[in-house]
Amino acid sequence: MFGAFKSTATLSGGYLWKFAPRLSVPQKYRLRQRMKTVDANVEVLYQSLIQHQGKQEGEKTGFGKIDYLKFDMPKEAEMSPRDKYTTFSRNEKHYRKDLHRVPKWTKKSFRENPKYF
Repeated sequence: MFGAFKSTATLSGGYLWKFAPRLSVPQKYRLRQRMKTVDANVEVLYQSLIQHQGKQEGEKTGFGKIDYLKFDMPKEAEMSPRDKYTTFSRNEKHYRKDLHRVPKWTKKSFRENPKYF
């Protein structure tokens, strides 16, 4: 329909997806808390493996994934706000996309960007 009585997406029976234009303060807080929890869990795993193997702090454990998470992946405190709250997207105007626009963004890790980005 055209004119003053134009139907909207919800009035015509469709489900309307709504996104906030930016992350809210509580969403950012919970994201930071999740990242800190992951950092703490990686540290606990690393310390327990080091203690079990009898190695010194700073040595590799021999478990590739744990070593990668401990030594190569940036910690929450080391990340800039731009990297915390946005992710790379080749389809966006400035190659950055807000995290809450990614499906299941609370279950994924966005700590690393593509090489040379």
